[in-house]
Amino acid sequence: MSSERDITATSRGLIERNTIGPVPADERNGSALGLVGIWLGVNMLPLTVVTGGLATTLFALPFWWGVLAIVLGNVIGGVLMALHASQGPSLGVPQMLQARGQFGSRGAALIVVVATVMFMGFYISNLVVGSQSLSSVFPSISTNAAIGLALVVSMGVMVIGLRLIKLLLTVSAIVIGTLVVLALAKIVSDGVPASVLQQGGLTATGFFSMLAVGAVWQIAYAPYVSDYSRYLPAGVGSRSAFWGTFAGSLLSGVLMMAFGALLGALSSTGDPILGIDETTGSLATTILMAFALSSMLGNAGNVYCATLTTLTLVENVRPGWIPRARGRLVTSFALLLLGAAVALVATDNFLADFTSFITILLYVLIPWSAINLIDYFLIRHGSYDVASFFERDGGRYGQWNIVALAVYAVGLAVQVPFAVLPQYVGPVATSLHGVDLAWVVGLVVSGGLYYAVAARGRDTSTLSGAHRPFDELAAN
Repeated sequence: MSSERDITATSRGLIERNTIGPVPADERNGSALGLVGIWLGVNMLPLTVVTGGLATTLFALPFWWGVLAIVLGNVIGGVLMALHASQGPSLGVPQMLQARGQFGSRGAALIVVVATVMFMGFYISNLVVGSQSLSSVFPSISTNAAIGLALVVSMGVMVIGLRLIKLLLTVSAIVIGTLVVLALAKIVSDGVPASVLQQGGLTATGFFSMLAVGAVWQIAYAPYVSDYSRYLPAGVGSRSAFWGTFAGSLLSGVLMMAFGALLGALSSTGDPILGIDETTGSLATTILMAFALSSMLGNAGNVYCATLTTLTLVENVRPGWIPRARGRLVTSFALLLLGAAVALVATDNFLADFTSFITILLYVLIPWSAINLIDYFLIRHGSYDVASFFERDGGRYGQWNIVALAVYAVGLAVQVPFAVLPQYVGPVATSLHGVDLAWVVGLVVSGGLYYAVAARGRDTSTLSGAHRPFDELAAN
């Protein structure tokens, strides 16, 4: 392959030049503790608060039942998400590029497109909520102007790349986490009426819907967790990558969502963001400003991952092409502008639209997650030929894995009768009074079916290819 040396070509300078190629061993650094800081910061966003607020607003659960659903959902989704993160130190490539090992170089494109839409969806959602936070502090700044400001800030972060994103996420974790703890202390010291915590009613529909929201919040990170953990030295190990990612994301996700659920219950409008102003007194301005800034800075992470998936799609058309910094920046800026344009025309029904978005996202991601985890841990036991990911014919994995694609299609189809969406409620879900179990069915069926067919048809010459070291790619 003529461009194999380009795969590992990087710069020692400030601006990141690694894109979708394997990270060379001599450029790997960091620790599990560093991952904890990153994933604590990832969730320190107003969008996480808004999502947690669904428990006591849209789903009308009593506060403590809402918190229980949040915790269980985040634990379940967090385990699945962190298992994907454990693949990063071993393979050293972005998460979605690994999908070629299961679906083939061409077949993986479908999953990569889904991931790209997801990253952009979260980018746009953060733009909307972050700009609303800024406008609430400075009414003279319109939502559109706030979106424009966020765009400029994110562009500045994207120029440097992942190194700056990691630093900002860790700092955000410290600042936002401290402010939220202070806000909770203020709310508790002022006294929370028992009637507020007990308002609403426990229903199976509300409880399992919120559990699903918590799960999808974590599972939605699965398509890019290795984008962060791929820089860890291979010697750090999968176990450290798992626990660092799981601990950071679970702690911050539960904290911010529980904060949102409490604000939703206390707010006179049912809006968690407006509830900050109503309940935290003089802290409100500082919190909202910090939220707005964290959205602007941290949102670069969503675009960074969307950039990697977009470049992965382009490489499908130009096999062996591994872009450097220029290709990453051009792609990033185009995606930033596209997302900002969509955010500018976001409707007033944003919250309802966002809820539908993350529910559909869960249905689509679950079969991929099940197939990836079964293939990595039970079929190939982490042994992949990374060089094959960049070969024109797909190398050991070919261009199309019809078995994996068929299982993915089945995984989607079996969820339809169980689906619960504003536009459609499946017949089984209707008989269960709106309880959403589609994602559970999709996970079990996709994982079980893939294991059955892949294990039976296993050919060690293609399924368990020797894992060629990263530096060997540059030496060939």
